Amino acid sequence: MLELFARMNEATPLGYQFAFLIRVLVATLCGGAVGYERTKRLKEAGIRTHCLVCCASALIMIVSKYAFADLSVDGLFFPGDRGADPARIAAQVVSGISFIGLAVIYRNGSTLKGLTTAAGIWATAGIGMAIGAGMYPIGIATTVIIILMQSIMHRFNIGNDALATRDINITMQDTPEMRDAFLAELKSMDVSVIGSHITHNNDGTVNYGLTVKFSREIQFEEILAFMDSHPGIKNIAM
Repeated sequence: MLELFARMNEATPLGYQFAFLIRVLVATLCGGAVGYERTKRLKEAGIRTHCLVCCASALIMIVSKYAFADLSVDGLFFPGDRGADPARIAAQVVSGISFIGLAVIYRNGSTLKGLTTAAGIWATAGIGMAIGAGMYPIGIATTVIIILMQSIMHRFNIGNDALATRDINITMQDTPEMRDAFLAELKSMDVSVIGSHITHNNDGTVNYGLTVKFSREIQFEEILAFMDSHPGIKNIAM
């Protein structure tokens, strides 16, 4: 075991590991830049998703290029390693884990859910590959980067990436007063309407089917309070 660690350190010195960390950080920033442009256009895959994918891609590329350097140092091979292609197995991990990520992506109305979770699973696979290859510093550092990035972007709304998308259906009396009250409520909640379908009913009511983005979850108590203060509202579904 000591010989194994010695050969790993000889093949990939700490200075190299630091250079690998810089690559992962730069890739994360580049992915964030692309994701920011996407969020400005209200796309589903935003900053977090692009950061995760770009960060994990850089890590997996580093693993593919350098993780097997310890198999041959100064012309020496471990028993049974000569002629082996360990990168082939790593490549199958990259493609195989994508099927697990696909399983957590689902459509909820007009929106997709689980994109960031799927990217996180893929990123975690890259971390496992790095650790399994003995690249402990870069694997641990990437873990810290991803956790910090996720925590910060869950806490702060950066580039509209934290906005939640929901479908809202509301049926109410079709009067100017009710329309003004409804629009005022949407404005007070800082809601952005990205899709709408309006139907006038024969009983004098109107149905609004809206796809909206908002920065926080709407509480059940808020819905009850809004309906109590406006008797003209017949139904709200979210």
